[in-house]
Amino acid sequence: MKDKDVTVDRDAPEWTPEMFARAVVKKGLTTRASKSLLSLRVDSDVLSWFRSQGPRYQSRMNALLRAYMQAHKT
Repeated sequence: MKDKDVTVDRDAPEWTPEMFARAVVKKGLTTRASKSLLSLRVDSDVLSWFRSQGPRYQSRMNALLRAYMQAHKT
């Protein structure tokens, strides 16, 4: 959906951070596995290449690590 296709309900109140914090996720939705923050040293050319691929390069790096992990499970 494009931004221009979204209609705004002018009668609805603007969400405050407190309202957003109390929001409830509907039952039945799947949650993503939790992620951990880590510091990782990689070669500069490797990082530059991934960054040149555009946004979400860290997710692609994670996907490649996951594929490697699954291929090497015993």
